Amino acid sequence: MVETRKVQVTGGSTFTVSIPKEWATANDVSAGSTVEFYPEGDSLFMAPANGEERTEGTLDITDLEGEELTRAVMTMYVSGFDIISLESARITTSQRRTIREATQSLVGLEVLEETRDEVVIRDLLDSAELSIHTAVRRMRLISLSMLEDAVDALAELDDDMARDVIQRDDDVDRLWMVVSRIFRSTLRTPKAAEELGLPREECFDYQSAARQLERVADHATKIAHLILEFEKPVPEEVVDALSQLHEDAHAIIDQGMDALLTDDTEEATRLANDTRESVQAIDERARRIDELLRDLDPARAHLLGLIVDSVSRSADYGGNIAETALQKTAPTP
Repeated sequence: MVETRKVQVTGGSTFTVSIPKEWATANDVSAGSTVEFYPEGDSLFMAPANGEERTEGTLDITDLEGEELTRAVMTMYVSGFDIISLESARITTSQRRTIREATQSLVGLEVLEETRDEVVIRDLLDSAELSIHTAVRRMRLISLSMLEDAVDALAELDDDMARDVIQRDDDVDRLWMVVSRIFRSTLRTPKAAEELGLPREECFDYQSAARQLERVADHATKIAHLILEFEKPVPEEVVDALSQLHEDAHAIIDQGMDALLTDDTEEATRLANDTRESVQAIDERARRIDELLRDLDPARAHLLGLIVDSVSRSADYGGNIAETALQKTAPTP
């Protein structure tokens, strides 16, 4: 429900406005309370001043095991809780092991305290020091190197390189969780956006790009798993065609990210439009590779077809990043 108030002048120069009583009561604001103001464009956000900067959350894990428990810990982390208390009448050894593994897979989390019926996890990083910009740049480097190494591993049928690609997916996932956590914190409170020094819309752009990069890493991992199923070398002409497809996909993702990260609006628009046009040529190149696969035995042709699809989809994700860059350059309503 929208409420309106008239701005008044007191003391000849001070502007004042009353706040709704229901809101004040719900947020423990009364006479003498301190509130904080956060300007954002033509808007002014107000929030109660909170001396306690750490947010705490409690979760009953009695019926949670394995992957379900891991996802629960990750969800609490991404939601922005700084202190997470996991409780049960008796926490099993298996649950403790899962909690430790989940904690190690997330940036900044450590087990602070353990008892028979509770495990307390705390985020030891200062959220003000986390950089969504740096996290996305790291995701770009890792995901692109994973895709490149996956294609190279196919050419040599290098199982060790393929397994290394699979392991690096954990690094991208950790960064993706960090980006999601930071982004959700900016939605929850304008103070988080102010500490980051970025408008919330720009945080959304970074989060959108990070999601695409996380998918690129997933497809690189998928390719690496497929490589482990090959027993015979891939024909050279197919390898060459796939390498060229990868080069085009790599360039599209790189150019899309350049468009997103540049502060030059005209340059961003040019790069983003060029990137989107390049994506259209990917489908034709992929079809030509599919024609080469017709002469292979069905099993190998199927595996290679999946790899072609993953590289093509990675290029599409680069196009999505370019689309986000175009939205970022659009005039603000």
